[in-house]
Formats: sequence, C-alpha cells, structure tokens
Amino acid sequence: QVRLVESGGGSVQAGGSLRLSCSASVVTFSSYCMAWFRQPPGREREGVASISTTDGTTVYGDPVKGRFTVSQDNAKQTVYLQMNSLQPENTAMYYCAAVYNPSRDGNRCTLSKREPYIWGQGTQVTVSS
Repeated sequence: QVRLVESGGGSVQAGGSLRLSCSASVVTFSSYCMAWFRQPPGREREGVASISTTDGTTVYGDPVKGRFTVSQDNAKQTVYLQMNSLQPENTAMYYCAAVYNPSRDGNRCTLSKREPYIWGQGTQVTVSS
C-alpha cells in the first residue's frame, strides 16, 4: 500500500523560501508520477508541480513557474518542492500525490485532477506580508 508523508511546511514572511518533502513508501518508486497540489482557504485544490520518477520530466502550474522547483531523490524515495519568493497568496495546505505510471512514459505525468492519485495528509504553508 502506498503511503505518502509530507514535511517542511511552516510560516514564512513574504519573499522567503521553504522546501517541502514527500517521503513515499512504494515498491517501485521509479514508476510513478509524483505531484504537489495545494488548496488555499475557501478555494479548490490546484496543481502546483509534477515529476516523473522514471525520467524526471516536470510540469508546473502557471502561477509558480520560475519560483518553484520540483525534484526527486529516488534512492530516498522522496520528492521535494523548493518554493522561493513566496507571497501571501501562496498560503495553502500543500499535498503530495502519487499515481502509478506503469508505462514509465514521463509525458503521462501531468497535473490532471482526473488521475487516481493517492494523497498525503498535507502540510500547511502560511506566508505573511
């Protein structure tokens, strides 16, 4: 059974940085699409970034391009989200998600909400002005 555990959230002032981590307990970590989503207060969950654990293909949501970076460490079965230049509008609960990618085609790793993701419990990020 896949289990995801996020860490690294917290409070930061505008302009600051945080790095989130997602540790995955899976048998074949190199055959997954891993993603970060966030849900701001009172709003729908939205895709932030995804990465193919097979070949490192990445996709970013438009609001975070150039400021956030998703990366992986397959040996540690961990995915990271480096967030720079944080702004108050980035305040949200951030969730790690995983979906099995048996084709190992990195192009299949998108931020589509229609994928049957397995979700972590979330980690809160609060950015103050």
